[in-house]
Amino acid sequence: MSDTTRVQWFPGHMAKTRRIMQSNLKLVDVVIEITDARIPYSSRNPEMDRLVGAKPRLILLNKSDSADETVTSQWIDYYRRNNVIAVATDCRSGKNINKFKSALKDLMAEQVEIWEAKGMHGRPIRMMIVGIPNVGKSSFINRLAGSKRAKVEDRPGVTRGKQWVTLDDSTELLDMPGVLWPKFDDKLVGEHLAFTGAVKDDILDAEYLACRLSELLADRYPDSLIDRYGISLNELPENDDEMMGCVKGAEILERIGKKRGFLISGGEINTERAAATLLDEFRAGKLGRISLERPI
Repeated sequence: MSDTTRVQWFPGHMAKTRRIMQSNLKLVDVVIEITDARIPYSSRNPEMDRLVGAKPRLILLNKSDSADETVTSQWIDYYRRNNVIAVATDCRSGKNINKFKSALKDLMAEQVEIWEAKGMHGRPIRMMIVGIPNVGKSSFINRLAGSKRAKVEDRPGVTRGKQWVTLDDSTELLDMPGVLWPKFDDKLVGEHLAFTGAVKDDILDAEYLACRLSELLADRYPDSLIDRYGISLNELPENDDEMMGCVKGAEILERIGKKRGFLISGGEINTERAAATLLDEFRAGKLGRISLERPI
């Protein structure tokens, strides 16, 4: 991805959401920030620290069943060292939802005592749920609510307006639409968001994206490619920085396409189909538990 093709996607409704978030922070007691456990750095909006300020916050590393367990543990330790509570969850399966509830109770214990001392017995904890598109906010809310209160769809930009959801007598939450930021200065951040489906596929070149993903997997999780597609990763060409291309990734796609029988007229390999297959299967977790980012 060259400097001229950096991912930039900031629909008008996201700018509106940012304003709504700022105006509604005074209505809540705690902010729950949901991130993608596979890309904890890239899936955190860098504006969130400024927007939330000193408001108590809890971070969820969601989709943890698709992430490398060892790396996720490293992220939890990293946040702990920085005095931030983080919990690894998987909202589709319900994994660690109870652990989240315990962490929230501990985080808000002092504030609840203050309310009770003022005679505000039974005052519900009001949470704001934030996160970039497609990190699982709706699935998380539905898990907490025990019913399909929020629309769930595996594509970015489904939740368009704020929604109050009453969970029980002790908890209320405000769901906000996913908020990206106006510009990704780091091209790797844009690529990682695109790999996981946080930005719409139609604004990117799928083959280039799949080439970049295949190179990353070949370097860090080679067995995921070998086991899933039955290909060899021996004797791959090296990229030429001057050509600004991903020759290595293109060769991997060729091998995937050949192994899967993705052929077009004349026996040519359909690398476009191979690219779509790789991206779809990575996002579906079919390549195993993979983390694309590690804490510094």
